[in-house]
Amino acid sequence: MNLEGIRNYEPAVVSDQEREAAVIAPVVERPGDPSVLFTKRADHLPDHPGQMSFPGGGREPEDADLRDTALREADEEIGLQRPEVDFVGRLDDIRTITEYSVRPFVATVPDRQYEPSDEEVAEIAVLSLADLCDLDNYESERRDHPYYGDIRLHFFYVDGYTVWGATARMLVQFLELATDWVMPPEVDRVVDPDADFPV
Repeated sequence: MNLEGIRNYEPAVVSDQEREAAVIAPVVERPGDPSVLFTKRADHLPDHPGQMSFPGGGREPEDADLRDTALREADEEIGLQRPEVDFVGRLDDIRTITEYSVRPFVATVPDRQYEPSDEEVAEIAVLSLADLCDLDNYESERRDHPYYGDIRLHFFYVDGYTVWGATARMLVQFLELATDWVMPPEVDRVVDPDADFPV
């Protein structure tokens, strides 16, 4: 892993959505086994219940900026304290089907036990970067999405968890900037618009 690719990256900005959100992609620096921290969203949440995500959420009026949003939400969701966060850089803003623009920040965080918020987070999963980069744990599909049109969806299967959707889109860019992982040129399958998601 080399985070200089992210540190030097000029991210694309999305500014045409009504709502803003921000997340932190937390890199846990374990000697010999760098890893990435994910949260599993609680099943009762109205948006993306049960899905794997990065700590974060919607911007509130009291947030000075989107970095402040990411810090506040990460503290609320997993108890990540502001002084523990060492920001590296940003990935491209993305649009979500829930009409948010989401700004992903990449940061290194301590290798310690984090506590999930009972209200928002069902589990915390720290997944090995080596496993995320293993193409045996990756597949993708192409479908006609009702919001995005023709899209490629990414799926990472590690330790019994499935990372997909917007978080997987961010993860693909993170891996391409920070590792030698390269997205395969061809998808594994093309599916109908109403096909079930393989999760």
